[in-house]
Amino acid sequence: MKGKKQIVILYAIFGVICTACSISYSFSGSSIDYETTKTITISDFPNQAALVSPPLAQRFTETLKDIYIRQTRLKMVPVNGDMDIEGEITGYDLAPMAIKDDAYSSQTKLTLTIRVRYSNRANPDKDFEQTFSAYREFDANQMLETVQDELNAQLTQEIAEQIFNATAADW
Repeated sequence: MKGKKQIVILYAIFGVICTACSISYSFSGSSIDYETTKTITISDFPNQAALVSPPLAQRFTETLKDIYIRQTRLKMVPVNGDMDIEGEITGYDLAPMAIKDDAYSSQTKLTLTIRVRYSNRANPDKDFEQTFSAYREFDANQMLETVQDELNAQLTQEIAEQIFNATAADW
């Protein structure tokens, strides 16, 4: 009888603890206060890199917008959003990697660099200007044109996620 009382007491204590504690999870990874932040403006990112891939600027801008549309409740507005993201593509560079014994490269590294200016009207102390970059290596025997679309998709997605984490996820 004494054991049953202890079990009942433990369940009661456990129930009180569970109802007294409040744990908040955000499955989108977003920590946006939707009471003060309701809109976002994402300007087009022009390509100012020396080496230019024509569809890259539009692809990056659309990828960035898509992340905010899918992972937040913010309304996209053309100007004066509560959050404002703008910038430019500053680097699209190829570099030889993994030099072999015969002095030829076996890998080529493609690096995408994007400068971002972020303004948060509801919380101006979170404003920043920062450069984000990502790279991928590919076999040096391949021409850039054959792997460019796939690599650009991967690079734009990675940098867009970095920007989202820096602006909306507080990571």
